Amino acid sequence: MVDFGDTPEQAEWRNVVQAFIDDKLPRELQDDQKFAGSLGGMHRGPLGNKQRVEIMKDWRKEILDRGWIAPAWPKEYGGADMGVMDQFIMKEVFNENRAPTISVHDVGSTILVHGSEELKKQHLNDLVNGDVAWCQGYSEPGSGSDLASVQTRGVRDGDDFVINGQKIWTSGAKYADWMFALVRTDPEAPKHRGITYLLLSMETPGLTVRPMEQITGATSFNEVFFEDVRVPVSNAVGEVNRGWYVGATHLDFERSSIGSAVGFQHRFDDLLDFIKSESSEVNGRTNLKRSEVTRQRLAQCQIDIAVARNFSYRIITLQDKGIIANYESSVQKLFSSELHQRLANTGLHGIGLHAMLYDEDDVRTPERARWGTYYLATVSETIGAGTSEIQRNIIATRGLSLPRG
Repeated sequence: MVDFGDTPEQAEWRNVVQAFIDDKLPRELQDDQKFAGSLGGMHRGPLGNKQRVEIMKDWRKEILDRGWIAPAWPKEYGGADMGVMDQFIMKEVFNENRAPTISVHDVGSTILVHGSEELKKQHLNDLVNGDVAWCQGYSEPGSGSDLASVQTRGVRDGDDFVINGQKIWTSGAKYADWMFALVRTDPEAPKHRGITYLLLSMETPGLTVRPMEQITGATSFNEVFFEDVRVPVSNAVGEVNRGWYVGATHLDFERSSIGSAVGFQHRFDDLLDFIKSESSEVNGRTNLKRSEVTRQRLAQCQIDIAVARNFSYRIITLQDKGIIANYESSVQKLFSSELHQRLANTGLHGIGLHAMLYDEDDVRTPERARWGTYYLATVSETIGAGTSEIQRNIIATRGLSLPRG
């Protein structure tokens, strides 16, 4: 029998976090948060971007002062030495209250696990303080799903690597201060064993960023070009030529999706409320809340959300035992990314044609174009952080011990 209840200590901690949110979270930020999330890099909430940024600065300071931005990290690096389960409870309470979670980039946890003391001292405090923005240099025009085939080349020259090549789909590169990248440093080695995980400043000479417009109209993706870019060998995280395994650790952190099911539940509840409301009858259109197909889709989404939450509990249980979730993270990533698409599709179907209007200020547009934007943004969910095909391969080989095809 599985007990999902809190211990007395965990219940007390949950109350502490809830009291903090009740006291410190601005209501206008809480209301605006329903429009945040997987919206393709665009914000469509009632708060203007400038107003939201200013409110978020104050909110970030409240969290930072408690060491909650990287709660499981050691205090010397700006964390709170918090146990894994307490960290999970904190994030769960934040999500349940639509409180914006502010966390360090996953590169920080990777540096903490594999990086030298010099790299930890150089980067971890800046990550916690939010002083530096990071981007990920993984995918290339010919290396996406087969990431181990990266061809961006780093040639050793004394104490530096000289890098030439190209990265693509680099989220946030035009705003980033630093990049972590997989670079081929030994072309003669087997493809998984000749890669190095490098950190490099975006101000390094020879590096060029070119934004790419997405289907949502946002430009969070970029191409990045390297022309004789010199990076110190000391910027390698982990062993030179063993970066594939460092990068795998990073993706395990990225795919864990702790607490994501809470966000699914909020979206589902919002959708259900809207479909049931009178405001969904736009311009005399018949409300689709009586549609049997819509009812069945909504029921399936609610079941899937419960499954996703249990996947999160599975992963946090492993992490609480000191185990880095591997194929379990792939299960969560695969299921959650496809659930994003199913939920977005259900939203469009349940609301009807008006859900595809894109002007959030048009009175005919339901929920400030939230669902149309969400639908477009979820196209990439099954591609980013490893395609669904790659996740299935990982689950088959590492989880089910099936032979490689």
